[in-house]
Amino acid sequence: MGGTTARAAVTVVLAGTATAAGFDGAAHAAPRPAPAGADVDRLYREAEVATEKYNGAKERADSARERLRDLQDETARAQARLNKAREALGAVAAAQYRAGGLDPALRLMLSDDPDAYLDGAALAERAGSRHHAELGRVRAQLREIEKLRGAARVEVKTLTTRRAELGRHRRTITEKLSAARQALSRMSPEERAGITGGTGRAARSAGGTARDTALSLSQAPNARAAQAVAYAHQKLGSPYVWGATGPDAFDCSGLVLAAYRSAGVSLPRTTYAQIDAGRRVSRSELLPGDLVFFYSGISHVGLYIGNGQMIHAPNPSAPVRVAPVDQMPFAGATRVV
Repeated sequence: MGGTTARAAVTVVLAGTATAAGFDGAAHAAPRPAPAGADVDRLYREAEVATEKYNGAKERADSARERLRDLQDETARAQARLNKAREALGAVAAAQYRAGGLDPALRLMLSDDPDAYLDGAALAERAGSRHHAELGRVRAQLREIEKLRGAARVEVKTLTTRRAELGRHRRTITEKLSAARQALSRMSPEERAGITGGTGRAARSAGGTARDTALSLSQAPNARAAQAVAYAHQKLGSPYVWGATGPDAFDCSGLVLAAYRSAGVSLPRTTYAQIDAGRRVSRSELLPGDLVFFYSGISHVGLYIGNGQMIHAPNPSAPVRVAPVDQMPFAGATRVV
């Protein structure tokens, strides 16, 4: 080929090669890796969802166990009343049997004192009436005991179901936390520090100065909210343990429950119920002591302390600490008192 033709041919070939290389590169581009710690965060969130479900199931199981215990106590008392009624019924029956050997007319003819006999006959008739009354009481108590036993059987079945539910949630929590530990073990120290945030001592020091705490308490709407905030400050650095409500370890809902318990306020056990335990407030209305909730499933909660900050129990790798409210997807807030 001539020089011009050759150069044109080379240009076409090179252009085609470049185009082909471009398409090939696009087809085989490696997916962008997930940010370090994303898997751990996801596993911790899933474990926390299971933890709140476990807490709810445990609360229901405890209620069923208490109802069953009350039914058993009531059944025992009813059985004691039945035994007493049976003894009385047996005494009446024995007396009638002893007095029933002769025909009443014959006993009247043979009696040395007919008037006394007639008085005795009237007494026996009244005793018979008492016999029927005692018999009625025994029957009523038998029905009561059978009703109590039926209710107890229902509670036993409920308790069995709740225990199975607890076992399922416990297995889920264990699996998620085990997977999170394995993922953490594969990270560099710097990556792990980004998730764990350091030690309990670091979490306590991150709680701010005594002046910050005093300011937080002064802004609380009432004394009980201030006491809850003060309690949470005292627990900075405490470990996260799922299912724990203090005094030395907490999960997220367990921490706010314990904080308000110290102020004499009883809260439900789970985040799902805690969000409805008071008056809803907007994010712009937040005051120290308010409960702040996160994620669409309401699976995490913290205690607001002012200045856009909260105290919460994050996960097993991070102790109770201060964190910004905007660290997680905000779902709502409740003012308990």
